[in-house]
Amino acid sequence: MGMDTTVQERFGSVYAKLATRDLKVESYAIERHELDVSSGFRRVTTDVIVRGGGHEGRGEDVTYLAEEHDDYPLALPLAGEWTLDGLSQRLGQFDLFPAKPPSMAVARQYRRWAFESAALDLALRQQGRSLGAALDRDYRAVRFVVSTRLDIDPWLAIDPGLEFKLDPTPDWDAATMARIAATGRVCALDFKSFYEGTPVDNPPDAGQYRAVAAAFPGAILEDPSLASEHRAALAGAESRFSFDAPVHSWADVEALPLRPRFLNIKPSRFGSVAALLDCIERSRAAGITLYGGGQFELSVGRDQIEALASLFYPRGPNDVAPRDYHGEPHPGVPRSPLMPLDQAPGFAFAFAR
Repeated sequence: MGMDTTVQERFGSVYAKLATRDLKVESYAIERHELDVSSGFRRVTTDVIVRGGGHEGRGEDVTYLAEEHDDYPLALPLAGEWTLDGLSQRLGQFDLFPAKPPSMAVARQYRRWAFESAALDLALRQQGRSLGAALDRDYRAVRFVVSTRLDIDPWLAIDPGLEFKLDPTPDWDAATMARIAATGRVCALDFKSFYEGTPVDNPPDAGQYRAVAAAFPGAILEDPSLASEHRAALAGAESRFSFDAPVHSWADVEALPLRPRFLNIKPSRFGSVAALLDCIERSRAAGITLYGGGQFELSVGRDQIEALASLFYPRGPNDVAPRDYHGEPHPGVPRSPLMPLDQAPGFAFAFAR
């Protein structure tokens, strides 16, 4: 298939390999998933299932508030013959929260990503190709870390080689930091300073920033507050900064007050396949180290973020641990790295267990 130069000029050469791919949509449906999780809330996500030509494609809506999955739009005019980019542009014209605006604006991107990733999955299945084959890229072994606010010792008892991405919380005192740091298994720390009104809000604290940076001198420091007193507390550690929550496009990366060395890529934050691949392509060209991020996906969304990590940033500290890690620590979970198997058509990821 020839490359669409107009699309390439708009979004780069990676997305151009997908944009003009044809797909036929006949109908779509939804499927709800729920799980009571240890942090005291019920996680709800919704699969969007797009059907056509005897195939179906799936994407997962990771909107956080459970009640915002209740009034799902079920009558969007998606039926027809499209290119992937044509359907993407059409999706951009819809209000995907027609009953009531979401409490968090970013949920609009989350929902659009569910439709877009489902459309991509369907297009690939209709053409009998995996995402890697469509992009002319090989699947590689995926290094992953486990993200948790719980005690890491039970996981280390199962797998001493496991790596972690942790959230420093206000109850971390010097002794706690020293004990955790002594494991040598923490590779990233997420300050979560850009979150507001969520169960994981973490108000910035200059004293804690200073202590964390000193206790974990080799760890990535994700989403620190850039207010003057907090940035001063991390003076000298700027080369370890990474960003996640503020990034929904390459333009957001350019708008940061400093060019980061690392970026956490959460596909649903971008909304569209085009915006995601554009940011990945530009970040790699700029020499930024990428790693994947998860959002407690309960379904196919987890497989898809693993697929992207395998194709674009397999060696990063990817927060894409298999769904087996959602529960309490238990033996028999897959170990890092995830070794890819031959990939069936579609937007997914099969790995050896």
